[in-house]
Amino acid sequence: MTKTHDITLIKGDGIGPEITDAVVDILDAAGVKINWDVVDAGITAFDRCGEILPKETLNSIEKNRICLKAPITTPIGHGFKSINVQLRRHFDLYANVRPSRNIPNIITPFQGVDLVIIRENTEDIYAGLEEKIDENTIHGIKLITKQASERICDFAFQYAIKNNRKKVTVATKANISKLADGMFLDCFRQMSQKYSQIEAKEILIDNLCMQLVQNPSQFDVLVMPNLYGDIVSDLCAGLIGGLGVAASANINETSNIAIFEAVHGSAPDIAGKNIANPTGLLLSALQMLNYIKEYEAVNKIEKAFLKTLKEGKALTFDLKGSAATTEFKDEIIKNLV
Repeated sequence: MTKTHDITLIKGDGIGPEITDAVVDILDAAGVKINWDVVDAGITAFDRCGEILPKETLNSIEKNRICLKAPITTPIGHGFKSINVQLRRHFDLYANVRPSRNIPNIITPFQGVDLVIIRENTEDIYAGLEEKIDENTIHGIKLITKQASERICDFAFQYAIKNNRKKVTVATKANISKLADGMFLDCFRQMSQKYSQIEAKEILIDNLCMQLVQNPSQFDVLVMPNLYGDIVSDLCAGLIGGLGVAASANINETSNIAIFEAVHGSAPDIAGKNIANPTGLLLSALQMLNYIKEYEAVNKIEKAFLKTLKEGKALTFDLKGSAATTEFKDEIIKNLV
């Protein structure tokens, strides 16, 4: 008998509900048995109950251990802090996993891109340690700890082994940030000795950015502190077609809590128009299905998704087509075998 999974679902705002409904329909059509516990966060939660991250949402994730989350609007320069950051901090989701792999029939300047960024997800400047010294001076503290550095480097090597990857490259600015980045690099070097079967490489973050736009296929698994990972993962999304086709997972392997989410914005300008591309959330959902060992469903959905792209009969406008979100979803479902 197929196992039924209890999974928290956050539909987000903007285009979030539209792409979420599409992805849920695809997973259901593929035969995955899921009891969705639908909860709110962000603007929709505040409008309903006056809180941006209600206790019922946190309790649901704590109970189910798995969450699929659509985009949530984060105010820029004012208002509440990022819900994404708050969730990562609350559940100590220390590993952000961002695959970047060429998708057939999405034309980009590069082919042969197949890399994964492992980003430390809990500290660095995202710890929010800022202090106003005077009207003209702000101190922002970059927090790097040995514990967090060791566990993310360990995660990266473990990921490489589990996914038949051959090389892990660490990216830092240890030539300038000799204490903070220097410690991260030292932790990587020490961890690499534990995993001698995996090739370990080092690169400075600025050189990495140059190399990525010259020859991205040379990289396999990349591990780095939070800020660098945030920037470079979006750069790598650009190599494969943009944030709309990028997947993401946030994982704590100790507590076995994981949140899978689309990394693009909530796009309020096109919300409700039924034209948004659900690919980013769908690929994140496939990461989730892999995580819960629904391998047959992953294979079935991937084949249907790739067939839909190859045939090109029902592509959304960002993929050079004219199909609605629901038409794109229906075509994928039709191609399920």
